[in-house]
Amino acid sequence: MTSHDETGGRDLLAHALLPVANEDDALATARALEPYDVGRVTALHVVEKGGGVPDKTPVEQSEELAAESYAAVRTVFPDAGEHTAYSRDVVDAIFDAAGEVDASAIAYRPRGGNRLAQFLSGDLSAKLVTDAPVPVVALPRAESAER
Repeated sequence: MTSHDETGGRDLLAHALLPVANEDDALATARALEPYDVGRVTALHVVEKGGGVPDKTPVEQSEELAAESYAAVRTVFPDAGEHTAYSRDVVDAIFDAAGEVDASAIAYRPRGGNRLAQFLSGDLSAKLVTDAPVPVVALPRAESAER
């Protein structure tokens, strides 16, 4: 079901897809989204596949990490859905998941890291915000030792 505002457009946060990396990230991301008027939330965990090389972590361990992440999101959004994707490309998996769950937006919390780390990783945030098929909401990071 699609929610619409008075102007006939889709509500930005009618159904937010919330990519999460681990339990701590999931809780911090959910808390960052909490102050906003969100209709539905679907937490997404992407299990990175190796593509011809061994996976970064065993599938069972990755699925346990996903379950812990979903549980953390549900402490803030008890009715949150869950979606697990398996892919070599995390950003493409996020885009695919947005379509699969009919998300109105992708809400994420930038994970930080220095410029060299961002360059070496291909700056996933840049790809996420420039190539997304739906609006992307960058949630504020809490002022803490995360920087």
